[in-house]
Amino acid sequence: MKNAKYSINANQVYKNGYSGKNVNIAVLDTGVFMHRQLDGRIKYFRDLVGGKKTCYDDNGHGTHVCGILSAADIGMAPKAGLYVFKVLDYLGMGQTSDSIRALTYIKENCVSHNIRILNFSVGYLPYSDTGERIKILKLIDELWDMGVVVVAAAGNYGPAPFSVTVPGISRKIITVGSFDDIRSGKGPTDCCIVKPEILAPGHDIISLGTRDGTYIRKTGTSMATPIVSGAIALFLEKYPDKRPEEVKLALYNTCDRTVDSHKGPWGIINVDKLLGII
Repeated sequence: MKNAKYSINANQVYKNGYSGKNVNIAVLDTGVFMHRQLDGRIKYFRDLVGGKKTCYDDNGHGTHVCGILSAADIGMAPKAGLYVFKVLDYLGMGQTSDSIRALTYIKENCVSHNIRILNFSVGYLPYSDTGERIKILKLIDELWDMGVVVVAAAGNYGPAPFSVTVPGISRKIITVGSFDDIRSGKGPTDCCIVKPEILAPGHDIISLGTRDGTYIRKTGTSMATPIVSGAIALFLEKYPDKRPEEVKLALYNTCDRTVDSHKGPWGIINVDKLLGII
């Protein structure tokens, strides 16, 4: 079992009182169960699959991701707010059109809702519908330009080259791989861009289950991604005026380098360094 908060050098951050306060994160996933650990953190929920009005998660993936982000005791940013969009069904499958609808809403409301981060633990294969894939990439690039830090999973189709999923192939956004899962998607992209940029733990990560008081383990870049998103929420709490490109540069400058960082990912996220605490 891994507690993600303390496996990426984040010990001093919490001793200094950082919690992601006043930072809102949008989440596209399978929904969210109102676990007691998420009490007060869910600011908005929209079901683009079944049209239900109240929070639910019939798969568990989204709740696990939300727990990594901001669960009270184990979340990376335990006081961050969550705007959750259910775009995947009980099997974890979804239509790209639902993600487009969610991204359009975020684009239209990110300023009024103060959404600073988009956590995209959903991955579409590069050969999925070309038109809708292009729309997704266009929307996330526009969100980035508007000041939303977009963080996407590299996907679990590795370790072969060119195995990063959409939207992780975007040249602008931050793409996250798992340093401890061989299936983690690897670049370069078709445009010869190094992806993913940053690595985090993704194997056997403990987070919330879909019943109160329950915790489960999951593995994949979907788990590594909210670790990075949560760390960025802490960073934006300390430096609220930083733009996405400045956040990306800070990750580059503070990560722990890997042996092949000259040709692959920059390295492993180090949260205390990211916030300038060590």
